[in-house]
Order: sequence, then C-alpha cells, then structure tokens
Amino acid sequence: MFTNRARILVAGLFVIMLAVSLQMKVYELAGLAVMFIALLIWGYFKQNTIVLAAKAFHLKDYDKAESLLKQVPNPEWLSKKRRGFYEFIYGGVCLQKRDYAEAEQHYELAALYPLRTANDHVAALVHVANISIRNGNFDKASAYLQLTDKHKDNITAKMKDVIQKVEQELKKHKK
Repeated sequence: MFTNRARILVAGLFVIMLAVSLQMKVYELAGLAVMFIALLIWGYFKQNTIVLAAKAFHLKDYDKAESLLKQVPNPEWLSKKRRGFYEFIYGGVCLQKRDYAEAEQHYELAALYPLRTANDHVAALVHVANISIRNGNFDKASAYLQLTDKHKDNITAKMKDVIQKVEQELKKHKK
C-alpha cells in the first residue's frame, strides 16, 4: 500500500539497517532487513499501487487514480486478483473520461480475471455490453449479457435492474 516513491524510501531505510546490522554483527536484524526488502520488492511487482488507486477511485478522484495506475510499469506481472482490479479501475477511469474504446478493452480484460465480488465481475460484463450497444455491436453485447447469467444468484438487486435496462436497450436496437 505504498506509492513507488515511498516504497523506494522504505527499502532504502532497510538497506541502511542491513548495513548497520552487518557492521555490528547482529545477523538476526540483518536477516530481518533482507526479509523486509524482499517483501517490498515482491509487493512492487505483485501488488503495486492498486490499493491506493482503488481508494482514490472510490473517492471519485479519477485523476489521482489514473496517475497511481500509470505507476504500474507491467500490469501483466501483477497477481491475478490485483490485475483484475487494475483493469476494472482503469476501465472506470476511462469511462469517466468518455474514452469508450479503451474502457471496453479494460473491462474485457477485467472480466477474464477474478474480481472481489460477483457483482464486480457482472459490472465489468455489463459495461462491455453497454459500450458494445453504443458502438452498434449488438451480437457482442448479447454475448456479454449472456455471461452474466452465471452470476444471477450472487448479484445485488441494483445490478439486476441495470442488467434489465441494458437488455431492454439491446432489444430496442435488435428490432
């Protein structure tokens, strides 16, 4: 839950602690410092700034969320849960910027990864369906709406209403 800059600062402090503990021949502290440095490096590659971006996104600070997401150098290196969340948040940011093509790509990728809840997974599918309707790709929208059927038991009433509205919109355009 660090920014990249804070992660480097903390790792630097542990490197100093490592050097001092080796100088003083306190190998237990040296081992602890190495463990924390390894944990920070692992967190950089597997977790990165996703939690901070999610917090900013939840607070509707989309610019901050986007800047935190852009700090992730290789999203494919993130853990599966974080990668799905990364794509989901990035899709939401792109949707707020009205960049529908990029939002569609991110939501499609988010649907491939495990998300926090079934409701989030269905939301990603519904966003792709809605954007597909907007682009006139009704077959794709229908296919993504059919994928939501797997999760019908685990989603909220509000999400069920959203699905019904998107299905009605699809029926209007299919006629």
